[in-house]
Amino acid sequence: MIRITRRLEFDAGHRIPDHRSQCRHLHGHRYALEITLAGAVIDRPGAPDHGMLMDFSEVKTIAREHLVDLWDHAFLAWREDRQVVDLLGAIPGHNTVLLDCVPTAENLARQAFDQLWPHYRSRYGALLRLERVLLYETPNCWAEAGPPAGAL
Repeated sequence: MIRITRRLEFDAGHRIPDHRSQCRHLHGHRYALEITLAGAVIDRPGAPDHGMLMDFSEVKTIAREHLVDLWDHAFLAWREDRQVVDLLGAIPGHNTVLLDCVPTAENLARQAFDQLWPHYRSRYGALLRLERVLLYETPNCWAEAGPPAGAL
């Protein structure tokens, strides 16, 4: 089995409403997202992806279409955080992404994995799987999400 990883970066805001420190305030991060795929190298002489697990540019295209472009320069808000939802809703055209969870690094990593999982799997079926997503909130702090037990 071979693993490949593609890193993408984006900017987004959030807040953790019940946090005891600074994170309860509106703030933003330069997030980094690492997507790791695992599987078998494609063995089709003459094919453009021969010798690859997946072309890195395709890994990027899928991630941008299904996650990064949606979250980039957005405010990632927990839909139950009514103060923030109402405040941002009053700004015409504001890019607010409503989530069913508090936007901690852990929850965002899980959300990212769940959003991306079907899009990589559908490309090559059993030959390829999304193994993990690392979401860096800062250069020194990150969360990792993978498939639920039994999903592989």
